[in-house]
Amino acid sequence: MSAIFIYVTVPTEIDAKAIADAIVTDRLAACANIIPGMKSVYHWKGKIEEAQETVVILKTRATLFQAVEARVKELHKFATPCIVSLPLLDVNQAYLDWIMAETKP
Repeated sequence: MSAIFIYVTVPTEIDAKAIADAIVTDRLAACANIIPGMKSVYHWKGKIEEAQETVVILKTRATLFQAVEARVKELHKFATPCIVSLPLLDVNQAYLDWIMAETKP
């Protein structure tokens, strides 16, 4: 059993809430954290851009990454959304058990 956090950035809190609600409702993640107020500086189409964004962290099974990625892409407004998994190397066993119990096998 392994779990991951999936880090996603979106333009607004409203977008974050829509993605979080869909992913958790579909049991693709046990939990979603929404962190507003992130400022991004990035290269896009030959220029350096800045934008306010919101972070969504989804807590799920490693085996569900592709399903989560597909669902986020359906709901996301960006042409190239940030959807990355972060492995959880050391996890409180009770917390890991909870993630596993609350997500699709």
